[in-house]
Amino acid sequence: MPKETAVAETLTDLATPQIDEACLAEIDRDQLLSPSVSTHPPRILILYGSLRARSFSRLSAEEAGRILTRLGAEVRIFNPSGLPLVDDGVDATHPKVRELRDLVTWCEGMVWSSPERHGTMTGLMKTQVDWIPLSEGAVRPTQGKTLAVMQVSGGSQSFNAVNQMRLLGRWMRMLTIPNQSSVPKAFLEFDEAGRMKPSACYDRIVDVMEELVKFTLLTRDRAGYLVDRYSERKESAAQLSARVNQRAI
Repeated sequence: MPKETAVAETLTDLATPQIDEACLAEIDRDQLLSPSVSTHPPRILILYGSLRARSFSRLSAEEAGRILTRLGAEVRIFNPSGLPLVDDGVDATHPKVRELRDLVTWCEGMVWSSPERHGTMTGLMKTQVDWIPLSEGAVRPTQGKTLAVMQVSGGSQSFNAVNQMRLLGRWMRMLTIPNQSSVPKAFLEFDEAGRMKPSACYDRIVDVMEELVKFTLLTRDRAGYLVDRYSERKESAAQLSARVNQRAI
């Protein structure tokens, strides 16, 4: 008996009465494929997740910053020392909170570098992200921006922290690049001066930073269009602001 061949089904009912026709538009190929191209260096913000004097997440972040600079990016690294806890009686007027938020507004891409502690990213890493608002008015400061994730471990190689940061980046509506860095036994990878030794781990960080710059250049001029959503076009600005701010929570 011959094997049965699967037959593709063809939809016969193509009506979409649920759609608000005024809010659905055809894909604008000019905005997507031929936007006005910016010429300034890619703006990359780096966050790291430990305040130890010899912080390997910070040292990794600094190596990433050097590589990004070699690749033509403009780099700023946020020092989280002095950043208060979220909801601890401090608001967005705090100088460190304002500095962080201004940097997030400035940047076009980000690098998050965290240690893995107790099988997860550190509280300091999460605190920095928690201080970044999901929305200011009806605008999300992080949406459409690129993200690279990195972690360091004191023991064997793990991907718990980078996996969590990927989830967090998606929640912040960022474009998290496919590549990532995980450095095991980080205490062996750096010399006394705090510079990373030549190794496959260092090479991977170079790979990740190359990819981040490429994705940033590819998406920054079309980021607004890439994350423009039908459901949000249906809402008024006031409705959208009320929903995403969720002040009652």
